[in-house]
Amino acid sequence: MNNKSLDGLFKKLLEGESIFKNKEVLRPSYTPDSLLHRDEQINNLATILVSALRGHTPSNILIYGKTGTGKTASTRHVGIELERMSENLNVSCSVLYINCEVIDTQYRLLANLARHFGEDIPMTGWPTDQVFTKFKEAVNSKEQVVIIVLDEIDKLVKKGDDVLYNLSRINIELTRAKVSMIGVSNDLKFTEFLDPRVKSSLGEEEIIFPPYDAEQISDILRERAEIAYKGDVLDSMVIPLCSAFAAQEHGDARRALDLLRVAGELAERENKPKVEEDHVRSAQERIEIDRVVEVVRTLPTQSKLVLYSIILLRKNGYHNVTTGEVYNVYRQLCHNIDMDILTQRRVTDLMSELDMLGILNAVVVSKGRYGRTKEISLSVPIDSTLDVLLDDYRLKPLSGFKPVITSQMRL
Repeated sequence: MNNKSLDGLFKKLLEGESIFKNKEVLRPSYTPDSLLHRDEQINNLATILVSALRGHTPSNILIYGKTGTGKTASTRHVGIELERMSENLNVSCSVLYINCEVIDTQYRLLANLARHFGEDIPMTGWPTDQVFTKFKEAVNSKEQVVIIVLDEIDKLVKKGDDVLYNLSRINIELTRAKVSMIGVSNDLKFTEFLDPRVKSSLGEEEIIFPPYDAEQISDILRERAEIAYKGDVLDSMVIPLCSAFAAQEHGDARRALDLLRVAGELAERENKPKVEEDHVRSAQERIEIDRVVEVVRTLPTQSKLVLYSIILLRKNGYHNVTTGEVYNVYRQLCHNIDMDILTQRRVTDLMSELDMLGILNAVVVSKGRYGRTKEISLSVPIDSTLDVLLDDYRLKPLSGFKPVITSQMRL
């Protein structure tokens, strides 16, 4: 292709008038100046952290709530206000924000903290104890209060809680500085994996963020839409529909904002002057497929085989399948590609994990004198999920596989 044929490529695309004023306010990274329907949680957080402005050590806090309930935005909002007020009062107080999905090892966490205070720590190579000592020395170089926010703290805990144990006891060894921690998590049960000593010191205070309802999500969307879109480009049903879809997803405001943004992008791509109901429905489908693709792609092979078994049963006319039927097909798949066959109990556990991920829905039903079983239905689009499963080289040989489905007693 010569350069001449590329002339005007972007010029033509830019000729259309954008319906957006500021698209960035619809992204999760944006921290608004005010947060609707989170006054109680923000006030609780501020009440605990205000002691930092008096030069005292605030209690450690654990913050829980499902995705998209405003945990991160509220914590960032309070952190910004705290630092602003500390400057006015001439008190040295800083809030360090760390995402444990990105900085997911003890070494990386401590190196990141030490580097914040000017220490030159290599990315790898030092003993962890040495990095921790450097951080302690750096933070203790002056009188200050440091609040460490560990977002998605459960990702860090899965790799051990030594670093949390050390950080939760750091104030014993400091003479000038004071350190406190805020752990933010979507997983209410992650503390079960913690050493009891860490659990008691980390969870001195707990704040729960409940899901938003559809009306609250509508309020949030209207406020953001004012800043994000030019006037009168949203059809009257767009915000109610985004809110309704997100309310089904456990009150996930982040999901609602994604829907509002993607719907606008789809309208713009079609050169439409308004965002309409159909754009929201298309956005919902696209976001769901993207989510499924990502989750399914990262599943362990055995979980993929269990999911594939359910899809094969579904394609053979079974709508609510039982654990016994799934296990029967799963064994055939394992034989076919020479994989180890797990016990039925373990396969049932894998189905529970898929249920937690929102990929399927498992309901316990009574079969009278035959006992109880789980009836399984899929919560994801079959064809796109199947495509992702067969992208895995280990499952590729199963393309076109026809299981033997016998009429058996439903276990």
